[in-house]
Amino acid sequence: MPNKAINSSGLSYAQACLVERPSKLLFISGQVPEDAAGKVPQRFEDQCRLVWHNIESQLSAAGMKLTDLVKVTVFLSDRQYRAANAAVRKEILGDHTPALTIIITGIYDAEWLLEIEAIAAV
Repeated sequence: MPNKAINSSGLSYAQACLVERPSKLLFISGQVPEDAAGKVPQRFEDQCRLVWHNIESQLSAAGMKLTDLVKVTVFLSDRQYRAANAAVRKEILGDHTPALTIIITGIYDAEWLLEIEAIAAV
């Protein structure tokens, strides 16, 4: 049975996501905007796309895909990135709407403008 978004906002997230009897759960640690060589893009949008790429890589390694995401937590270094974050998330997730929390906070490395952790289920 596919995961079911509850009270979807239309903005690439839902108020809740129902998972009935999952056969597989994946907890993805906070993914950061570094590529395999440790390079960090300067622009927020590029960092955001790289983080989503890193999440997709973790999902793929577990035989899962972006549409299996049920919960996403985004940590932003500054409130100014809210709109760009929403735009990139919509670009990446399309109509998929996992539950979502966004937190404005200090980030571990000053070069990173965001970090995203996630939970997927099938």
